[in-house]
Amino acid sequence: MVMQSGKEWDWMDSDAILSDKLSKPLLICFGTRPEWLKVKPLLNEIDNYKLLFTGQHVDLLKGIDVDYKINIGNKTNRLDQIISDCLTQFPEGDFDVLVHGDTVSAFACALAAFSRKLKIIHLEAGLRSYDLKQPYPEEGYRQMISRIADVNFAPTSISAQNLFNEKTDGMTYVVGNSVLDNLLEYKERCDYGEKVLVTLHRWENHHWMDEWFTELNNIAKKYSNLEFIIPLHHNPAVRKHSHLLTNVTIVPALPHDEMLELMSQSKFIISDSGGLQEEGAFLNKKVIVCRDVTERPEGIYTGHLHLCHKPSDLPALVDKINRDYIIKKDSPYGKGDTAIRVKQILYDNGNSKLLQEGGVS
Repeated sequence: MVMQSGKEWDWMDSDAILSDKLSKPLLICFGTRPEWLKVKPLLNEIDNYKLLFTGQHVDLLKGIDVDYKINIGNKTNRLDQIISDCLTQFPEGDFDVLVHGDTVSAFACALAAFSRKLKIIHLEAGLRSYDLKQPYPEEGYRQMISRIADVNFAPTSISAQNLFNEKTDGMTYVVGNSVLDNLLEYKERCDYGEKVLVTLHRWENHHWMDEWFTELNNIAKKYSNLEFIIPLHHNPAVRKHSHLLTNVTIVPALPHDEMLELMSQSKFIISDSGGLQEEGAFLNKKVIVCRDVTERPEGIYTGHLHLCHKPSDLPALVDKINRDYIIKKDSPYGKGDTAIRVKQILYDNGNSKLLQEGGVS
């Protein structure tokens, strides 16, 4: 329970509010690898669902049977075409619609559901940097989804408070982050090895990726006892600077299970990713976040996350974290039971709780 100005979070039995438990098929929308990783745990708990694939990462379809497809493919810079495709190709039927996070397809599918007066459920709702350019364009998409969502599944009390402050209309529940449901087995065998996982790919860093890579290479040379490993992103704006990483181990992009294994054995992590902030914290790793701001500030308060505003700040931060890298505090992003919580709220009677109003942590 968290407090501010003497006011506690006020919890209310979910049945008093969400009395109309879902009875329609749940249409789960996804198109990218991060979306799939965060909706996949729900499939182990929910029986009556359909899958809508929006087509960004086509390799995901290997081994996954989907019910509907909207192929936005590589149209990620054509918002008008994406919205048009989703509005015109959205499946006919009486569904409740679940979208995840902050992708352009999540926004377009939510808009299509809104236009048909279908209930919209937003998983990972309420994350905010309150800077529309960081991260861009995700910050804008998730704010717009919040305006039309009927049910918000917020990962933390801070993200829930953001929604209350914005006076959104939907019911808001704190359930943790569903990606952590995938990490339980890796958490059990975590260790602090001599490897450092690095990922750098964000649009906000493209204009000085050469400086990030130069600093990283010099650090890797200084700490020759550590192996700095970077799964190189496919974006040409990142790859064109890879020649600067002569002291860094470059590997291809890794499947999620291999990434988690590497993360679990790393001494610490350097990244501009959003998801790695949550995963690293859950695996008791300190994460140097190469951004000006984060929409996941909880980890800063607990000591899991450390913002690195510019490349020249990286050496001092690495020196600091390398000396004091062990952290045993609980993750602020959940316990790995989000899918069970979501099922209880949407379908079961009993002890699920709805966050009605309150203070901020």
